[in-house]
Parts: sequence; C-alpha cells; structure tokens
Amino acid sequence: MMPGYPIDIRYEDTARGGRYFMTMPNGEESRLTFVRVGPGHIIADHTFVPVPYRGDGVAEKLVEELIAGARAKGDRITPTCWYVADEFDRHRPAWDDVRLR
Repeated sequence: MMPGYPIDIRYEDTARGGRYFMTMPNGEESRLTFVRVGPGHIIADHTFVPVPYRGDGVAEKLVEELIAGARAKGDRITPTCWYVADEFDRHRPAWDDVRLR
C-alpha cells in the first residue's frame, strides 16, 4: 500500500551502529536501528513506526533500505527485531545472502 505522503528514508551512523529513519507527517519518527558487532556483521535490533502510520508500508521500506545498505557494504545481518526477522522469512530465499543466523 502506498501512503498519501512521501516516504523519505534517511541513514545515520551512530556510536553503536546506525539507523534508517524518517520523520512522519505528524513530526514523530519511524526508525530501524542496528548495532555493529564485528567486521561485516550487524544486528538489526529495533523497528518502530508510530501507531497512526502502521500498515502504510513504512516499516517494510525501512527493512528494504537496511538490506540494500548491507549489500552495498558487504555486511551480514542477524535480526533480533521480530519484524525484521519476519521480513527475512517472507523474502526467502531472495535475502538469504545477507542473513546471518
């Protein structure tokens, strides 16, 4: 489903790893965070979309950005966030190249 607002996802490095995020029309933030645990290995640990925007496809787009970023950097992902793990399962085997179990 395409929402009635633009999906503008940005990336930011943090002290622990990084995050993909976007500011929602009401000013709240949607985000997917990850922790870098070693060379080429990240843990996707948290995804959040404010309640009014759930079901709009924002979380899925955040995960797609995570996958694209991991592929570009040569990273493998261990998903500890239930949503990211579910998306990996839903996109099997297409995303198996970046999943580290």
